[in-house]
Amino acid sequence: MQVAAAAASMRGTETVGAKSAARRLSRVLVGRRRRAAVLLLALAYAAAMLMLTIGGSEGSGSSGVVAGVLRRGAQSAPPGSVYRSHLVFERLLPEMRAFASRPNPLVTSQYKKFGKQWEPCISKGLIHSELPPSNGFLIVEANGGLNQQRISICDAIAVAKILNATLVTPAFHLNSVWRDSSKFGDIFDEDHFIESLRKYVRVVKDLPEDVFLRFNHNISIIPNMRTKAFSPPSYYLQHVLPKLLELGAVRIAPFSNRLAHSVPMNIQALRCLTNYKALRFSEPIRILADNMVDRMIKRSFLSGGKYVSVHLRFEEVGMMLRGMGFDNTTSLYVASGKIYNAEKYMTPLRRLFPFLQTKHALVTPEELAQFKGHSSRLAALDYTICLHSEVFVMTQGSNFPHFLMGHRRYMYGGHAKTIKPDKRKLVQLFDNPNIRWDRFKHHMQDMRRHSEMKGFALRKPQESIYTLPMPDCMCQQAEARSRDTARS
Repeated sequence: MQVAAAAASMRGTETVGAKSAARRLSRVLVGRRRRAAVLLLALAYAAAMLMLTIGGSEGSGSSGVVAGVLRRGAQSAPPGSVYRSHLVFERLLPEMRAFASRPNPLVTSQYKKFGKQWEPCISKGLIHSELPPSNGFLIVEANGGLNQQRISICDAIAVAKILNATLVTPAFHLNSVWRDSSKFGDIFDEDHFIESLRKYVRVVKDLPEDVFLRFNHNISIIPNMRTKAFSPPSYYLQHVLPKLLELGAVRIAPFSNRLAHSVPMNIQALRCLTNYKALRFSEPIRILADNMVDRMIKRSFLSGGKYVSVHLRFEEVGMMLRGMGFDNTTSLYVASGKIYNAEKYMTPLRRLFPFLQTKHALVTPEELAQFKGHSSRLAALDYTICLHSEVFVMTQGSNFPHFLMGHRRYMYGGHAKTIKPDKRKLVQLFDNPNIRWDRFKHHMQDMRRHSEMKGFALRKPQESIYTLPMPDCMCQQAEARSRDTARS
């Protein structure tokens, strides 16, 4: 029996060994096949290159086959993975320069009226009554750039109302990207902010001394209620209010997008009031920004004092605008931060739009000196000029263009007057260096018409009130006028 067992064990070992050897042989053969295939491809490529060098592009046979394979491989690369827009620009430049838009789309507006016009109507949701005693002090830290700070401020007012708290004007986090040390009062008119909201929410500039003393003059000792993004009002009532009542002060930092889009009407109305009425820029910003708008209008004499503003975030935007119908008489304002290699990337745009302006061209170095090194204050200048332009062109989905789109809807009867290009289609068009001007122009004009149609929209429950102020911050004309009559 032991012999039989040993024999069986040997047979099992032999079987395992045979299988292992077979797997090793298979791997060796597969490896050899792969190496052979790579070698053959390399030889074929070398032969094709040699044939192309000797016989030129008109050859046939193996060179034609491999060249065709290479062309198909290049065509299968994702659109935009190879930089070709400069080729499109140089090829279409003569036709773009010769192209003239008649009539000028800034003088003869193509924006269509969609039913009844809308008007600002913030008061419809505001409930004015005597404020009950405060439950304590709310301290928030707004983070990000200018318009992310605006979101934080508007939401902080809304949360203060939900908690019946007194809001301390928000502190601004010193962002590692923006590097702006500005305080609230450097960017916004703090007294106007407090006065505009006093009937609805208590706002103070600083934490009172007795409360500050309670925390040993150390704001970091005040409990930080770390809140999830887009929390509903119920969260604040259930989790933040008890701590506020217990301690008399709570802190929420960071505080950006910490309140849900859908809230009760009176809370939504406070967001509207804060964004469009209470948050006005500080006096130094307003004075210079208004002067810049006046100068931009005066320099736009060929288009009746109207101009286009662009939030620059990708190059060759000039081709897009020219295709949409804006000719070389169009006044263009470019809003942007510091542009990398500005001379190189702005030159193509200037070749198409000689009446191009930036904030550095509209003001003197002395006027701009007080804002140097303060990105949020500089952004406030850009924001104001873009806000008052006839057409705003957004090239990126950041807070800056989305806030502007909403603010312009609020100002222009519900219509954004904003061009929001289809970036996917643009990439495909810029990826084709052989595209004809008439074809390119056709796509651009379709894109513009689509933007005009989409510019008029009502907010859905999970969308931002700051981008879509209708119907929360606005009423249709008949309703707005009847409310005004009733109040008078």
